[in-house]
Amino acid sequence: MNDRKQHVIKMAHQLFIERGFQATSIQDILEYSGISKGTFYNYFSSKNELLIALFKALYETMETSRNELLIGQDPSDLEIFVKQIEFQMNTNKKNKLITLFEEVFVSTDEELKHFLKVGQMRMLRWVFNRFIELFGEEKRPYLLDSSIMFLGMLHHNVKYYSIANGASADIYPVVRYTVDRIVNVVNGATESGDQLNMPEQMNSWLPDAMRSEQDFQDTLYQTILTLKENLAPKENHTKSIQLLDFVQDELLHSKKPRKFLIESVLLSIKEDQSLDQEAVVTLDALVERYFERVAEACEKNTHE
Repeated sequence: MNDRKQHVIKMAHQLFIERGFQATSIQDILEYSGISKGTFYNYFSSKNELLIALFKALYETMETSRNELLIGQDPSDLEIFVKQIEFQMNTNKKNKLITLFEEVFVSTDEELKHFLKVGQMRMLRWVFNRFIELFGEEKRPYLLDSSIMFLGMLHHNVKYYSIANGASADIYPVVRYTVDRIVNVVNGATESGDQLNMPEQMNSWLPDAMRSEQDFQDTLYQTILTLKENLAPKENHTKSIQLLDFVQDELLHSKKPRKFLIESVLLSIKEDQSLDQEAVVTLDALVERYFERVAEACEKNTHE
């Protein structure tokens, strides 16, 4: 994402926080960010698309930082999960995301509401996958129910704790309390054998195309994380990390990922012997599959 587009998103974010999304007009954004209407529409087709771009940018930064908390750590360590959730909650608070979410959900705009619902499903899948790492594969049948309850408990605990203690109250006690409660829930469900939702149901909650896209994104995130995780300690890997971040950003956030640049960066990545070569092969295959899908989509559109 170029610097000017990032600037517009940042300025719009400030306006959305100060005035609300609905009360902020495109003209307000033009004046506040100092751009022309033509420039705005070169980046975004509507104010809705700008808000979606804002959410995507914040999600990307948050998810990358949240996942990096696992680097070099035991994924079954409950304390790391607490830190990840605490980080996410503080990110939401800092960026006033809950306020924006609530404004979107009471609106009549189906595109925005659908986008946020997909984001909620993505969070549910992440929690479910982390629960498998935390509690073990043998408890999988009970972990979708537990994930749903955890997110519900967390949301309401944060809401009412903030009402009781002020919006600036430390979020850690809420996260710690909620995580401790869900441990009891998981153990209780496992002992009783009670199950409400089967984990396989998650696949039916997203359309095939979105599920395929989500699977691609999840695999890409995990592959990039693995590559960073296995870098030798006490060495300067700034360049390697920058190259990996570039590939991830191009594939997930560029409207038209630049194939020639990605392929050039991949050559440098393949030559870096400090990287896990098995993960490099996986990354190369992901990039190849991505552009094969792009080519197939273009061919399909041509025939139609």
